[in-house]
Order: sequence, then structure tokens, then C-alpha cells
Amino acid sequence: MVTTKQGQAGKEQVSFDAYFGVQNAARTVKMLNADQYKTIMDEQALNSGSTGFNWASLGDLANTDWVSQMFVKNAKTENYSFNVNGGTNASVYSLSLNYTSQEGIVGGSSVSNYERYGFRVNTEHKLYKNVLKIGEHINFNYIKNTGVNVGNQYNNTIRGAFGTSPLSPVYSDNNTYDSPYNDTSNSTWYKGDGNPYGSMMTNTNNKADNQKLMADIYAELEPIKNLKLKSTLGINYYASEYRSFSPLYQLSIYSYQNDHTTTSQNMSKGYTSTWTNTAGYDFKINEDHAFNALVGMEAVHYQGTYLSASNWNLLSQFNDFSHAYLDNTTGQAHLDNDGKVVETRSVNGKPETVYSRVSYFGRIAYNYREKYMLNATLRADGSSKFAAGNRWGYFPSVSGGWVMTNEDFLKSSDNWLDFLKLRASWGQVGNQDIDAFQYASPINTSTGYSGSNPAAFYNFGTAGTNVAGAYPNRLSNLNVKWETSEQTDMGVDARFLKGRLAVNADFYVKATKDWLVQAPILATAGAGAPFINGGDVKNTGVELALNWNNHVGKFNYNFGANGAFNKNEVGNIPTVDGIIHGSTNMLYDNSEEFYRAENGHPIGYFWGYKTAGIFQNVQEIADWKAAGNGILQANVQPGDVKYVDINKDGVINADDKTDLGNGMPSLTFGLNFGFDYKGFDFAVNANGVMGNKIVQSYRNHANKQANYTTAILGRWTGEGTSNSTPRVTETNINWQFSDLYLQNGDFLRISNITLGYDFAKLFKTKYISQCRFYASVQNAFTFTKYDGMDPEIGYGTDKWVSGIDLGYYPRPRTFLVGLNLKF
Repeated sequence: MVTTKQGQAGKEQVSFDAYFGVQNAARTVKMLNADQYKTIMDEQALNSGSTGFNWASLGDLANTDWVSQMFVKNAKTENYSFNVNGGTNASVYSLSLNYTSQEGIVGGSSVSNYERYGFRVNTEHKLYKNVLKIGEHINFNYIKNTGVNVGNQYNNTIRGAFGTSPLSPVYSDNNTYDSPYNDTSNSTWYKGDGNPYGSMMTNTNNKADNQKLMADIYAELEPIKNLKLKSTLGINYYASEYRSFSPLYQLSIYSYQNDHTTTSQNMSKGYTSTWTNTAGYDFKINEDHAFNALVGMEAVHYQGTYLSASNWNLLSQFNDFSHAYLDNTTGQAHLDNDGKVVETRSVNGKPETVYSRVSYFGRIAYNYREKYMLNATLRADGSSKFAAGNRWGYFPSVSGGWVMTNEDFLKSSDNWLDFLKLRASWGQVGNQDIDAFQYASPINTSTGYSGSNPAAFYNFGTAGTNVAGAYPNRLSNLNVKWETSEQTDMGVDARFLKGRLAVNADFYVKATKDWLVQAPILATAGAGAPFINGGDVKNTGVELALNWNNHVGKFNYNFGANGAFNKNEVGNIPTVDGIIHGSTNMLYDNSEEFYRAENGHPIGYFWGYKTAGIFQNVQEIADWKAAGNGILQANVQPGDVKYVDINKDGVINADDKTDLGNGMPSLTFGLNFGFDYKGFDFAVNANGVMGNKIVQSYRNHANKQANYTTAILGRWTGEGTSNSTPRVTETNINWQFSDLYLQNGDFLRISNITLGYDFAKLFKTKYISQCRFYASVQNAFTFTKYDGMDPEIGYGTDKWVSGIDLGYYPRPRTFLVGLNLKF
């Protein structure tokens, strides 16, 4: 159950909260500078049988730090909130206005910015001597934002800064399309180098406006004592608008748009309505046996519409983003069957897929003298996302608790033991988080060709005329059904020493059954992959939280620690090989699959070659071969990687790839400490993880002229120089996916440090109950051996994999000053 802030009967209260701060990258990646880059380029050419470069003949080359260029200093963030609440015994209210703004640390406010305006209104009224209670919650937000690309190697603004050589400048007077940014199309070094900063500043012309309304109105009737009938009608409404503009530009032989400008606009709107009805009754038997019974139903319905359009060629007098609207374009040009030029606009409009769900549920709870508690629930959920016959899922749960400190045999322990409760539970919940109608095979009649749409044109006979047709867009799977998450939990809650020490501990086993996942299929299927129920995922873990609160005179302090250990394992995947395969072409161009879900392994584990160091000399290579080990390199040389021949068949191939670890931590923990003294308050919070791996791929190894991080300076350059980083070559043979890509993801982050003082304690007045100023540092320090920008990597190219760093947007370090006022 989700609740929002309500007013309270009594004195009205007015409050104002504000903060202002600046954000900076906590740390960035060090790339090779110009001199280091030239050394590596010469060396890898010589190692590959080529000659070094005559750098003097290439003219005046730059020395650009592209990563630093992408980040701005002191990006602003601010927030202001005004709140009023109060009421009487009959009616209470709570009102709020707020504004939030945050500039991005990548590119700054012109390309990365977020603003939100919001208000909230909650009221509740009691009528007819509290027999009827009515109220509502209204929450509206208007959000404006523009943003850079984050994602895979092809849709990632930051990644471009890793691969571009430092020899190209940011700015130049080449005056291509009146752009100040350098174009490498005529570079004496590498015509395909490009300009990642120029690309970001040129192509990040977008703006999104979103309006979101969450509201509900409810009525609760109590016709007889302890019988409560409640009905709630809610709506979640959204409307969004997006606009983008791509100008003429030329930044390299691979990065350009020189035949037309493009303007796009799209709009969408829709709503989710929820109607919930419950009947609850509380009663007792002999004052010792307390019961609570509840039955109810809920109906959910979603529908919406979407409209998009794009066009070419803004009028010359309107050739900028501020005028990039469809009315200011001349048209997208193409040739008709007679060879005539026709200018058209590309317009698409459709209804969003309608979705509905209905649920019925019931609960019975029993409490015996606050000693023994039992609770049982059952819910039935029906969803239109599944085919007839699989739409309903049934999910029971049961829990029990024993408050041992209410037993007579523990009364003698009340001088040190305040509370002790044992509890256990078992239950199931359903998941239907897939798009609607995934069980069906929709027919595509689109004739608009794109990289993801082969279009529905067919050519019959000898006339050579294209005829519009249709084709199946996706394979069907009528058997797809609800995913079920089943969890068993046993725990203990305890408080000791007059409430000073609190302990909470849990042991759980969570099994996700009939996992909803997209099936791996061959490209020859000719259609998109269907969703299937892909097997089971089991999590076993222990959670422990300790908190201590005490005081010395007026000095109050507290500290706490919590940790969660988790083990994950996949089982029973119903494919021929028991595997859900990961994507290819993700780490660099034409790279192979490197993660998967497989029976008996953690979900999303990294799959590749183990290595056993670096060949140091010719004799070591001969000894390796004589021992029957395979070699992956066609012409192996000292300085190359030793790929481990797992199956000892004398050949290195996919059969030798193995489980190298995964991106999920085995231990997640948190720490906190705080105190307050005579108006001063101080708090520090930390969090961290242990036991996970991070795949780092900042370089496109398919491009021999791509830059390296400074980690390559520890490469092998001769016998004994390195046993972990291979020699540099112009091929990627030493950079097939292996444990060389993996680093430990362990970290400890000091996530927040705050110091405040309440000046209302200094000048006491009846009009101001709080006047607190504070200063805060977020993401203050991170202790880790990981050498990327941020070890807290949540990204994965699929939803079920994490810990892949292709240039993950880092968390900023933020310095804040703030004010809390209450009247």
C-alpha cells in the first residue's frame, strides 16, 4: 500500500525547504595523451609487421583530452518546496508546491538538463459523526528535459570520447556548415577520427515536455462499528511531447549529414485507471482472540494514443533548433515510379495497445493477545496480456509471528530484552511485465524501410513493380503465462537495553518461476523473437541490520550497519541447450556473445576465455604447445595472451569458454552514523558491495587507431615487463572476450555527509519552530580498485544482465547548501 503525506488535525504548519548545489564528475578516465598515443601507434604497427609513422610529416597535430572536454564543471542543481498542512477533527489538508532543476555534468545545460514543476493536494473529510470518510490525493508534475545518449556502444555520447585519438583538435576554422567544430574528413592522421564533443553539441538538439497527473478520490463507509467499506477510483494520466532537430554537419568521413536537415516531432497521451473496492471487518472473541478480515477487487485499464512525424529541410531562415517545427520544413524527397521528385512528410499515428487487469483478493488475520499472529491471503489476477487459457494467475501467501517477550517465561529478562519477535512467511506474487499481445504474431503492413523494418514490399512477375504487402512481425507463443515469484522468509526482530540496540535478521529463499524473457532465435526465423516462460531463477540470502541509539547528556548519537548476502542460480531453462543467449556486437564492432543465462549458473554470467598470463619468450610458447595446450593466435608471439585450453583438446575455440563471474554482488552493505547536540546535527552514510565483476570495454578493438586508456602503459614490452596486459597489435586477437576485460567491482562509497544547525534554538520565537541551515556532500568519496569512472554499474545490454561499463554515465559529486524553515 502506498501512502502520501496527509494533514493532521490541530495547528496549521507552514514549511519551506530549499537547497542549491554544484555537481562535478567525481572521477573520469585517463586516456593516452598525444605523445603516449604516438608511441603506442608506432609500437602496435611494428608488432604487426608494419613500419612506424613519420609524425613530422603529418603536420601540427593536437593534444586533446576528449574525456575532460565532455564534462562541465560546477553544474547546478537546486530544489524549492513550499508546504502547508493542518485541519480540524472533521477535515484535514496538505498542500505542496515544488520546483527541481538539475544540469547534467556531461555537456552542461544546453544538452543535458532536467526541470520539474509540481504540486500536491490531499484532503480528507469526516461526515455524519465519522460514519463516512471522503478524501482525495492529487499530484501533478510538469517535466522538461533534454539529454545525451546513454546505452550501448552505438548509442552512447560518452563512449565517443574514449575512442577518438588525441591528435584531432576540438575546434578549427574549416568552416564546414558554419560549424566551429573540427572535421577530420581531410585529416593527415585519420579521416574517420571524428569529434565526439562536436557531435554532442551539434546533434543533441532535443526537448521533451511531460505532464503527469496521479489522482484518486475515495470514500470509506462504516455502517456498523468495525465494518469498513471503501471504494477508491484513481487515474494516472500522462501527456508527452518530444521534438528533435538534426542539422547539416560534417565531422568525419563516417559522421556526417550533408544532404538534408531533419526535424521530428511526436506526441503521446494516455491513462491508467484503477478502481479498488474493499470490505474489512475487525472483531474479537473473548477479548483474547482478535480477527481482521478483508475482501476486495481491483480493476485496472490502460489506453493511449501516439502520433509522430518527421520531415526534411528546414527553411533557410529557420535553420536552428528553436524553429525546428514541421511547418518550417519543405519536405522529404523521393522519386516516384516515373522518376519525378516528390516531397512528402513522414507521419505515423496509432492507438497504444489497450491493456486491462482485474484482481480479486482476500485476507484473514488472527492475533492472540499480541503473542501469536497469523495472516493468510489469496489473490487471483487476470491479465489481457496473455492468451485465453493463460490469463489468470493465483497467488497465495501465509505468515506468522511470535512475540516471545509477551510470554511469562521472558518477563525476568525485561531489564535487558525489550522486544523479541520470531516470524516466518511464504508467499507468491505474479509478474506480467511484458508488452500486451506478446502471445500473438502481429502483421506488419508498413512500407517505410528502416534498419529495423524491412518493409512489406513484394515484386511479382517481370514488371519490376513493388507491390505493398504484409508480413508477420513476430513469432507467436500462445503458451506464455504469468511469471511467479515465490519467497520463503524466516526472521527475527529484537530490541535490547531500553531500546538502544535494535537487531533485524532474515533468511530467505526466493524462486522466480516461469521467468518472462525473450527467446533466443536464429536470424533465419524471419521475424522477431517471442516472449517465453524461460525457466527458474533462485536467490538465497541472509540480511542483517544493527542499529544503536543512545545519549550522553544532551548529546544524542546513533550508528547502524546492515548487510545482505545473496546467491543467485538459474535452472530449468526450456531451450534445446538450456541457455538464453546474450547479444552480440556489444563490446566493440563484430564482438561475440559474452554473457548468458544458463542452467546451474548465476543469471547474466560473463562467458569467455580464461587466461593464464602472457607468453614471455619463444621457449615458453614451445613448452605450452608441448603440454598439449591450444593456441588461439595464428602466429603466436611473445607478449601474446595465453588462452586456457579448458577441455585440453589442443584447440582453443568456443568449447573453452567458461563462467568468468557476473555483475551481481554477493554482499551489499550500508553504514550510517549521526548525532545531534544543542541544535547541531551531523550525519554520514555509506554503502558498498563485494563479490561482483565489471566488464569494462572503453575501446573499439576493431579500430586499430582507437585510443586506449592509460592502463595500456603497463603492457608487455619485453620479457618480464607484464604478465597481465598483452603487447599492442593492430588486430584484436589478444582482446577476444576473456577475463582481461573483467575487474573486481567491490567498493565502499561515502554517499552523504551532512552538517546542520537549527538557529531556532538560538533565537526562540513563537512564529518559527525550525530554521535549519545545512551543508551536504553527496558521493563524497569512493574507495575501490576499479579504474573506471564509477564502480556502481547497473547497466546491461539486456534487462537480466548488469555490470557492463561501455561508458556508463557517472554519479556526480555534489556540494549542497540548504535551508529548512517551519512556521
